[in-house]
Amino acid sequence: MTNGAARPRHLSGIKIPDSLSIALKDAPGAGSREIVAGLVVDLDANGDVVGFAIDQASGKLDLTRIETCALPAVSAAE
Repeated sequence: MTNGAARPRHLSGIKIPDSLSIALKDAPGAGSREIVAGLVVDLDANGDVVGFAIDQASGKLDLTRIETCALPAVSAAE
C-alpha cells in the first residue's frame, strides 16, 4: 500500500511451533525482550513495539475462537 493507509496486522503461528505471534506494525524487528516467561515482545530499531509472541499458546489460551474488535476494514486486494 502506498497511500499511507495502515497495513493489515496478522496473527500467525508459523515461525515457532505452538506460538501465537501478533504483528502490530509493518516494520522489521531489531530485537526482542521476554516480559514474563513465555511472552516475548518484538522491538524495532527505535525500541518501539512491533509485535509479540506467546509461547506454548495452546496451553495458555483457547485458540479455537479468536475475536477482534475495532479493526479497520480491509479489502481482499490488500
